Amino acid sequence: MKIFKFGGASVKNAEAVRNVASILRRFQGEQLVVVISAMGKTTNHLEKIHQARFQKENCHPLVADLMDFHEEIAAELFADPENSLQLTWEYFSQLQEQISSPIVGDYDQEYDQIVGYGELLSTSMVHAYLMEQEIAAGFIDARRVVKTDNRFRDARVDWNKCALGIEQVKSQFNKHSVVITQGFIGSTTNGLSTTLGREGSDFTAAIMAFLLDAESVTIWKDVPGMLNADPKWFPNTVKLDRISFREAIELAYYGASVIHPKTIKPLQNKGIPLYIKSFIDPEAEGSVIQESNAFDNLVPSFILKRDQVLISMSTKDFSFVVEDNLKEIFDVLSDLGIRVHLMENSALSFSICMDKDDYKQNRLFAQLADRYTIRYNEGLHLVTIRHYDDATLKMLTENKEILLEQRSRQTVRLVMR
Repeated sequence: MKIFKFGGASVKNAEAVRNVASILRRFQGEQLVVVISAMGKTTNHLEKIHQARFQKENCHPLVADLMDFHEEIAAELFADPENSLQLTWEYFSQLQEQISSPIVGDYDQEYDQIVGYGELLSTSMVHAYLMEQEIAAGFIDARRVVKTDNRFRDARVDWNKCALGIEQVKSQFNKHSVVITQGFIGSTTNGLSTTLGREGSDFTAAIMAFLLDAESVTIWKDVPGMLNADPKWFPNTVKLDRISFREAIELAYYGASVIHPKTIKPLQNKGIPLYIKSFIDPEAEGSVIQESNAFDNLVPSFILKRDQVLISMSTKDFSFVVEDNLKEIFDVLSDLGIRVHLMENSALSFSICMDKDDYKQNRLFAQLADRYTIRYNEGLHLVTIRHYDDATLKMLTENKEILLEQRSRQTVRLVMR
């Protein structure tokens, strides 16, 4: 059994959906679990709907725009979209009902009840297209399998409950060799939808692989494999043909966009290789992440995180920042679900670098401002360089203001503007 994951770019329009079907035909007869993300920029659009709802704005026009987008794709794929996509239109009805109902949870809980519809819409449409193309495929709602706690927007997997839920996937193979499901989403034991964090569809693929003892996982991307940098920001990128699980975890932790940070652990635990291949050129070799570390330090890797905030918290009475202070600060960070990308401790202050998020920043400041003097800089970049050299450092820091720098033998991290 193999696990395939197709991201938003691979199902962004009708032509892309046809290409997914073409790739699946290459593996006809093999057992496949196919994990699919929301189409194109649907998640971003749903985030706008959620934000408008919380600000008590009329978000129905935004939902209508989203429906138009999916209807345009459907019109190209199906002769009779109305009858072919009954489940898709049912999901739209549920979304309309959700945004019309009173807000009962906090910002993050309500986010998960809305944003996860992107994956439900895309998978129901792709599944219907495969069936029309006579590629017999099963369909399962991932929320029935991926059981989590109630840490909304970054839910933690309950592996024991998932082990029970995976039986529903196994039963699909009694009738089908292909099973379609959603990435990114799960559910609590009381039925509330959760999400696994942005780009969490990769993690879903790893969860399925672990639970099914899969032969491999393949993530289909619009790049030829795992690159040493994001080509949007760095010229002359190099494909990493083979790296270790350990190196991949380091790169993902630091923010490499090609894989979700939690993806590697379940794969490494069972020795399941992860392939990254191009859906544009399916015959190309791609990259593989596996156990051996023999190839890890051949090429420097660059990771850029944009729109960062550097926050410094100092004690108001000029006392040292010690373990009690750090525990207090981290308790607040954990409660707010803030991910710290970099931290530094001095005698009188503690600094963190995080993604800009006005809602969480304001709550952080409100909870700590009575005991700490808080200063911050916005509009920053966090650059991480693995296996750096002097020439690389000079190239990346020329004419830049460095606000914070950390070095180890293999890694340099720079907060700069």
